[in-house]
Amino acid sequence: MIAVVAKSLLAILVIIPNVTSRIHKLPLMDDERHYVDLTTFGFFQGGILEVHMINFMLPSGPVGEYGFTLDRTVNDAINPYLEVHSDTCILKGVEKSSTLLSPHHPAIVFLKMDFKNLRLNITCEGEVTALHLYQNRSMIPIDRTKRQSQYMFVNRRRRSIGASVDVEDTLGPQCSHAVLPITKETRKGFDYYNTSFAMYVASEKEEGLYNLYFHNCPREDSENPPPINVMIEIYESNDGNFLSAGEMPLPALYSMMSLIFLLSAGFWTFILKTSRHKVYRIHIIMCVLVYLKAMSLAFHGINYHFIQTRGEHVTAWAILYYITHLLKGAVLFVTIVLVGTGWNFIKHILADRDKKIFMIVIPLQVVANVAEIIIAESEEGAAEHNAWRILFIFVDMLCCGAIMFPVVWSIHHLEDSSTTDGKAAVNLRKLKLFRHFYVMILCYIYFTRIIITILENTVPFQYSWIDEMFREMATFVFFVTTGYKFRPAAANPYFTPTHADDIEPKVLSDIGVLDGVTNREKKREDMQPLMQENNSD
Repeated sequence: MIAVVAKSLLAILVIIPNVTSRIHKLPLMDDERHYVDLTTFGFFQGGILEVHMINFMLPSGPVGEYGFTLDRTVNDAINPYLEVHSDTCILKGVEKSSTLLSPHHPAIVFLKMDFKNLRLNITCEGEVTALHLYQNRSMIPIDRTKRQSQYMFVNRRRRSIGASVDVEDTLGPQCSHAVLPITKETRKGFDYYNTSFAMYVASEKEEGLYNLYFHNCPREDSENPPPINVMIEIYESNDGNFLSAGEMPLPALYSMMSLIFLLSAGFWTFILKTSRHKVYRIHIIMCVLVYLKAMSLAFHGINYHFIQTRGEHVTAWAILYYITHLLKGAVLFVTIVLVGTGWNFIKHILADRDKKIFMIVIPLQVVANVAEIIIAESEEGAAEHNAWRILFIFVDMLCCGAIMFPVVWSIHHLEDSSTTDGKAAVNLRKLKLFRHFYVMILCYIYFTRIIITILENTVPFQYSWIDEMFREMATFVFFVTTGYKFRPAAANPYFTPTHADDIEPKVLSDIGVLDGVTNREKKREDMQPLMQENNSD
């Protein structure tokens, strides 16, 4: 386990320094995809998107069609027109683009390259009354921000008295066959093309979740598009804030949840220190888990703060976050498996079957955490980004399924033993506890893996942070409930009355939760722990 975690930490150290966060630089080298999902970002009024296409080299042979599409949606649901038309070229159907619009997908902007005339042709469809496009963000009028502030103030006053809101700004160019220039350079016999455009969100009507795509469309007589080579640089900002609209509350959210977990860890430490009952090693592992969770959230909040203010994270804080996140994930699954097997409460040695679960779960969990880190730190348009996302989902679900087996085995053994070992009442109490734990794990997995995903695709773009809040709150509830049910206490079903030991014991089982439990003839009843640790322990 230590070797696997160490290798994962080394991989993190290699990945992190190459990442530039919200200021994107995406090289597309010999890329043959029909379309590339460059970025998704939520813009408020005053937001700026700037895109630079650098050193685009036309492939040899027949030239297809190339360009960008910029669409606006109300949430993070998958764009239906790309799913339905993934094998066709959207740029070729500009005249039929009105059929691609929907209430949740109200606007599309097409930026089509014309290499012959060296211009970028712009066409708009849907709810785009005035598109504020410029060649770069330095060409946005300096007084625009001040004027927009005045518009926002006037609109709020009008809205407060019930008057109609006029948010139109006459400074912006109309989106009616507008054009932007393309420059051409020839080096060593090859032609390189460069262009750029910047969008300014000038009104509340233009706010939304914007998705930017690059399209590589082959000629009609060719099935596959030729490979392209180009560098795409993207700058995104919400009036100086480099976080997307739905991410702005995250630094404060992570800091608050970190404090809550830290206080909970301190309270759990106090319980263990002052408990008059037996404290097992699994209680210490639970305590370590909560401290790791608090540290991970604290570093995550700091990392987001620097992204918010600088547009990129500080490598040291990012590394600290990913190290604690990786350790937290591994310890979480280890704790669930250990509690599910009854280790250290009922038995001191794990059965072979339990050890095999650890050999499966720990490497899978490490792989899942590394995949999650790569997803977070790689560019959205990188070819490997979706591959790592699919791998993460698959491995994470395998881990969630694997940790259920020890609990199920324990439940089955307790059911079988409740009528054979003369201690039905004791085993029924433990059986009830394990069934509750089983339901808790199922609810935690279902909520954090499925319900949260559904919420991500349905909530409005500016409230996407609520998904993360629900995830952290669900984790907190799961931690508190597990700690309460398995706390060191005399009333805990793990500390159950057994019978006198005047008769030679018989071993019931050497597998699962009954490992080490013996059957004795009934003579008198004592109140004592089911199993105590030796002095040498």
